[in-house]
Amino acid sequence: MATVAEDRRLAELGDNHHVHRATNNHSVVTDGYGTNGESEGEPQMTLDIIINNVVCSFNVRCHLDLRKIALNAFNVEYRRENGMVTMKLRKPNATASLWSSGKITCTGATSEDLAKVAARRFARILQKLGFKTRFNNYRVVNVLGTCTMPFAINIIKFSTDHKSNASYEPELHPGVTYKIKEPKATMKIFSTGSITVTAPCVLNVQAAIEHIFPIVYEYRQERSNSCIEAMHRKEKLSSLRQETSNDLKRRRLAVDADEVENEDDDGCMDSDQSWE
Repeated sequence: MATVAEDRRLAELGDNHHVHRATNNHSVVTDGYGTNGESEGEPQMTLDIIINNVVCSFNVRCHLDLRKIALNAFNVEYRRENGMVTMKLRKPNATASLWSSGKITCTGATSEDLAKVAARRFARILQKLGFKTRFNNYRVVNVLGTCTMPFAINIIKFSTDHKSNASYEPELHPGVTYKIKEPKATMKIFSTGSITVTAPCVLNVQAAIEHIFPIVYEYRQERSNSCIEAMHRKEKLSSLRQETSNDLKRRRLAVDADEVENEDDDGCMDSDQSWE
């Protein structure tokens, strides 16, 4: 959910763009741009920003006995060589790294709200194990988002014209690394039109996409047949993974419903009937 501060921040991003907020995915409606970055009255384009990962950290302000956590908690893995314990949650889907000092890092959430919910649930689990935890120093460390432009990008010419902010090493990485200071963000720009953004918060991810769109629009080009086929394969794979995930969720819900029904049946026994 958007807060008042976030709404004010979005209102200050400029009059040329409008940001529409969703639960986990965000969409940016951009005006049409000409070859010089000026609006030509073209139809508006809607760009979907997918938040893939939100990394947060917090402290419970107490010493954690990692061996005790590994022996008594569920869905944990004790990595003794690294001096840490990893703990997983199913809902929301998140993974925490716990250190004996009380510092905890949480990854895997798809929004800032879910990241805070997961962090508080990890702290509650530790509290139920007997630790005197306090939820303190919570902050979002990093946000990873992806966005696909409706056109391909000539990244060679783009990197040549923006040497001050862009670096392109095709022998090491197929994309252009583009860094901006305001809003603070680092982007990986690929020739297919896909852009990966790493920023301190979700608002910076949205602002970075709005910042880069009129710049890459000047270097747009038609997608090749091989690029289109690769995108179709990626979409099919993504839809297949989503269907598999939904099927697993339905099975889990069915199992949980059966367990609840069995518990209700057991609770309906007569008061004079004893357990053997």
